[in-house]
Amino acid sequence: MKNKRYNYLIEVQYCGYRFHGWMVQPGLKTVQGMIDRTINFLLDGEVKFKTLGTSRTDTYVSANHSAFELFVWKKLDEEEFLENFNKNLPQDIKALSIKEVDDKFNIIQDSKTKEYQYLFTFGEKIHPFCSPYMISVEHDLDLEIMKKGAKLYEGTHYFGRFCKQPKEGVDLIRTIDYCEIKENTEITASFFPKKSYILYVHGKGFMRNQVRMMMGTLFLLGRGELTLEDIQKALLPSDNTKQLGYVAPASALNLYKIEFD
Repeated sequence: MKNKRYNYLIEVQYCGYRFHGWMVQPGLKTVQGMIDRTINFLLDGEVKFKTLGTSRTDTYVSANHSAFELFVWKKLDEEEFLENFNKNLPQDIKALSIKEVDDKFNIIQDSKTKEYQYLFTFGEKIHPFCSPYMISVEHDLDLEIMKKGAKLYEGTHYFGRFCKQPKEGVDLIRTIDYCEIKENTEITASFFPKKSYILYVHGKGFMRNQVRMMMGTLFLLGRGELTLEDIQKALLPSDNTKQLGYVAPASALNLYKIEFD
């Protein structure tokens, strides 16, 4: 008789600065690879299991709140597993919760919303300890026009010019619930600059490098190399997938929150 498969939704957070993204890659240290290694240790290498993440974050990208589904051919004591999981994970990965889900739950297909945050400052060389969390743009930026530019992303638009090498057949029309730039008051440290800023982006589905390219475009806008009209035109339905801006550095991006509908 075959063992029954059990499904668990595990919420996690991690600092991505020393990892080559989420997904397992041969010869590279990844978040999923470290999680799989830890689970295999806890199961003594004797129980079949598989993990499936909800978001494939890039190299250096962090997650304040993400999740993965664990398929395991053994029923777990959830409280005991969570405790031992955290004891054996490295310090830059933490499991937040675990709960059993049924076979109908699909971490990829089920409707969900995500909020990304991008932390930045400008005009000064920042303390090296800031590197895992924010970037500093050397040039002065016009924050007011950048705030207006961020608002242009809100709503349902064509984002083919704000993603990297979109695959054939991928829907390039996406909806952004809200997008805004605010002065940073929630992520602090003694070595942070006096002023820093956060781009907040909230929506259901994002393409490869989309948020980082949206941010890179806003940096060009703030430097006077693009106009609001340039962004407006780029968001109109088109067959043009030529990138408007550039992909902003990864370390300042944080998957801040994910919610399943």
